[in-house]
Amino acid sequence: MPQPRSTQISLDATPYYHCVARCVRRAFLRGRDTESGRNYEHRRDWIESRMHKLTEVFALDIAAYAVMSNHYHVVLHIDKKSADK
Repeated sequence: MPQPRSTQISLDATPYYHCVARCVRRAFLRGRDTESGRNYEHRRDWIESRMHKLTEVFALDIAAYAVMSNHYHVVLHIDKKSADK
C-alpha cells in the first residue's frame, strides 16, 4: 500500500537514502543484450549525466551510484538547508 513521502523519509534519522530503479520486460539500460546482440552501452553516459543534472534541480547530492545492465542504484544525500528554502 502506498505511503506519503512524509512518512517514509525522516531527516532526523538519516539524510542518506538508497534508491533502486529497475527495467521491465528484459529492457536494457546499458551493456549488450546477448539474445539480440544490440549494444546499449551508449546509454550509460546519458544516465549518469541526467542523474547529475537532477542534483542541480532538487535539494540532494549523489553520494554513490551504480548503473547495471537492467537497473541502477543511487545513494542520495538530502540537503536539508536547500530543501527548507
